[in-house]
Amino acid sequence: MRRTRFDDAPCPIARTVDLLGDWWTPMVLRELLFGRRRFSDIQESLDVNRSVLAQRLNRLVDEGLVERVRYQQHPPRDEFVPTDKGRAAWDVLSVMWSYGERWLFDEAPPVQLYDRDTGQVIEPAVIDRNTGRPLEPASTRRRPRPKPTPST
Repeated sequence: MRRTRFDDAPCPIARTVDLLGDWWTPMVLRELLFGRRRFSDIQESLDVNRSVLAQRLNRLVDEGLVERVRYQQHPPRDEFVPTDKGRAAWDVLSVMWSYGERWLFDEAPPVQLYDRDTGQVIEPAVIDRNTGRPLEPASTRRRPRPKPTPST
């Protein structure tokens, strides 16, 4: 079955789904953000088919979320290192984590996020950076972005 592409859609959610909305890409990115860098380590951790992993890593490299860095010349071996764009995807993944933890388990999941310095459990939340308030659908609207005014 051919998948529908949203990479040219005018909606930011659609474009994010196009990039992160398959079964494996968010999981690969999670492993990278938690410090796994080598193909074999990611493959072993996820128990994913090698060709599927190679495709997802190549897409992440092509989209600028990950850089391929050579760590061995003979035979050639690369690590995959998240870029700023890749690290920014943690915002999306942490909210997915929070949603899954709250709504998709009958009991507490077997793993939790915690702050490495304090040891405190982390509870991701989405807030408006301008107001500091939690985002709620009832108080959120969308509108066309104003066209930039030409400079004279």
